[in-house]
This record gives sequence, C-alpha cells and structure tokens, in this order.
Amino acid sequence: MNRILLILSLLLLLAACSDKEAFVVEGTLQNGADKTIYLDEMVPQGDRLFIDSIRLDDKGHFKFKYTAPYESLYNLHVSEFDYVVLIPRKGEHIVVDGDFNQFEKTYTVKGSPESILLWQLQDYSNAGADQLLRIIAMHDQIKATKHGADSLKAKESLDSLYLNAYKQQQEYVVNFIQEHQGSLATLIALYKPFNSHPLLDPKVNFDYYEYVLEGLQEALPENPHTLNFKNTVEYLRHQYGDSQPTLDFELTTNP
Repeated sequence: MNRILLILSLLLLLAACSDKEAFVVEGTLQNGADKTIYLDEMVPQGDRLFIDSIRLDDKGHFKFKYTAPYESLYNLHVSEFDYVVLIPRKGEHIVVDGDFNQFEKTYTVKGSPESILLWQLQDYSNAGADQLLRIIAMHDQIKATKHGADSLKAKESLDSLYLNAYKQQQEYVVNFIQEHQGSLATLIALYKPFNSHPLLDPKVNFDYYEYVLEGLQEALPENPHTLNFKNTVEYLRHQYGDSQPTLDFELTTNP
C-alpha cells in the first residue's frame, strides 16, 4: 500500500511540474460553434510548425495545452489569412475571445503580458487599415467625379492624408520597439507593413534592425529566434548597413 501511495505521489508531482512547464490557450469565439481553430509555432526560419487543431464546441469554446521547449511565437488561426500571434510563457493561462468570422479584428487576450503587447500592436494596425480603406474609397471617388485641375488638387490632398497615415503607423511601431526592446514582440513590429509597404524598410531604417537584435541578444541570447535574427541582420548589414537610400512608395488600391 505504501508503495502504491508513493507511486501516486510521484505521478502527481510529475503532473504538477508538467503544468508549470506548459501553457494553456483557451477562449470562446462567437459564430464558431463546431468550427475548427489551429495552433502553429512560427519557427525561426520563417515557416510554421503545426502544433494542434481543435473543433470548437457548440458554444464556440476551445482549449489548447502545450509544453514549449523555448519562448516562441505562436499563430492561432481560424483560416490561412485570419490569425493572431501569441507569445506564451511557461505556466501562463491565456484567454483569447473574439468573433470567428473576424478573428484578427475582434480578438482580445488576457493572461499573457507579451501576447497583450501584440494585441495592442495589432489593434493599432487594424485602425490604420480602416483608415487606409477610407482613403482608397476617396481615391476611387476622385477618379470617378473629378477631372483636370480639380482632380490634381484633390489627389494632392489625398496623398497628404495617406502620408500622414503612414507616418502615424511608422511612429507607433518605432515607439513600440523602443519601449519593449528585448521582447519577441519587437520582431513582429519590425516587419509590420502599411498598404504593402514596409514601415521600417532595412534599406532606410536598418538601425532599427540592429536595435531589435541588441535587445534580443541581451534578454534572450540563446533563443532560436534571436540566433536566426542575428543571421538576418548580418546579411542585411552587408547589403544596407553603409547606405541608406530614400524609400520610394505611392498609394495603391490593395490595402
């Protein structure tokens, strides 16, 4: 009997240790009943590693549990193009809610400070995307209703609106990187686009790539994402480190 009790105690201890190493992601998605949600790891080389998929219950609830070998970025998605990015840490219990039909635009997250940073970043990016759609609608209206000098004047005004929207997004990303240096979230911020144009292009803004790497090397020196990004920065340094040309872009109608 004592031997059985000892074995049970050891099993309970192992389970407790396992819980401390694992993270949990759960939540409820409106309009998600009986649909499927997926969890992938965004591995350092740029690919996605499938972790698990779950069919939501009749209330749209789901729950993942996973033990990660190192701190990483995870893609929680309902489709190939509708996803959110999380940075879970060991032992975290993360709650992600939203609407299955507009997951990226409606989701909220609790229980993970790093994932909350990415939610704030995405929320600002969503606002910029909405602003861009309004500018594109104005652009289409000008093309249809104005001609000659009126058209040129209206286009100049529209270009100014677009440039201001671009700069607002760029300033937010720069501030985000500066405030959260050392977080894996800065990798996501670094590659944020606006209207298919990079907000921080290595041709023009290579210093920010160096800045992100410096923070990651101090905070997460042995993390695979840091080591892979170091290789990326070394390659970019060879290409752009000594020259900073002006970034050339124009408004397109594909947000």
